[in-house]
Amino acid sequence: MTVLVTGASGHIGANLTRELLRQKRPTRVLIHNDARGVKGLDLEIKKGDILDYPSLIRAVKGCDVVYHLAARISIVGDRKGQVRQTNVRGTQNIIKACLQNRVKRLVHFSSIHAYCAFPLDQPIDETRPFSDSSSPVYDCSKADGTKEILEAAKTGLDAVVISPTAVIGPNDFGPSRMGKVLMKLYHQKFIALINGGYDWVDVRDVVRGALRAEKEAESGSQFILSGHWRSILQIAEIVRELRGIKPPRFTAPIWMARLAAPFSELWARIRKTNPLLTTEALKALETHRFICRTQAEDSLDYHPRPLKQTIQDTLEWFDNKGMLD
Repeated sequence: MTVLVTGASGHIGANLTRELLRQKRPTRVLIHNDARGVKGLDLEIKKGDILDYPSLIRAVKGCDVVYHLAARISIVGDRKGQVRQTNVRGTQNIIKACLQNRVKRLVHFSSIHAYCAFPLDQPIDETRPFSDSSSPVYDCSKADGTKEILEAAKTGLDAVVISPTAVIGPNDFGPSRMGKVLMKLYHQKFIALINGGYDWVDVRDVVRGALRAEKEAESGSQFILSGHWRSILQIAEIVRELRGIKPPRFTAPIWMARLAAPFSELWARIRKTNPLLTTEALKALETHRFICRTQAEDSLDYHPRPLKQTIQDTLEWFDNKGMLD
């Protein structure tokens, strides 16, 4: 049974492909440009793009299982429309290709951001309404892509949906935004922290939950795969415990960080880089604190490991790759 992974060069994809190969499953990956996450692995590589349907059909052909991870993440809006194109039209293409090739199971990776963040004082679970047009563009695009999957599952597509929180862990070749935060904490590059936090989950736990969902979940099921809510300051304190590196003394309130965000975004545009501090990022640090993973615990035997262990393993991986030099 050949397994196709789209978005295999990303953080989750790099970990998923390694676990599939460890289980000795024939694995094929769809790669657009960046292949660092799968370089040197014993798998089949197909060049293509989920927005290029002929290349997608070639990648899906002959596969029994498809893991759809390819997506465009944004905390700066969608000025060129690529976020919505990738996360919605790309998902529509995946659905069509899986149906055309009679794929036995599609595992779609959504996001906790697909669910509406409000009301803030009630836990988010799989019954929470999806984000709408009043939400950030990324949130709305992931919601609409997920709704496409769930509608297709009602009419014949065998599919399940996985919604992780903020992913952190090893095999972070990018590195991811959170990987960059850990690296900056390690190198003491922050002059201040922000008084906010999020739910952080180990990428390996997400992979394990997704693999269980592939094997055991009913078609049309949704599973939130969360970890542990910790503030940015608590993350910095864990880095101090592990590596003896002191965090910044000052923690800025959200309102102060919000004043600085437009300048951070402008500076990033000038330098053609991705900013860590944006208005949308600050919104995320104020929301999604109370998350319920009971459905994953009950159906998938899902239990995330301690966050300190995740951060330790991530820093060791960066160290071994020479990325902390």
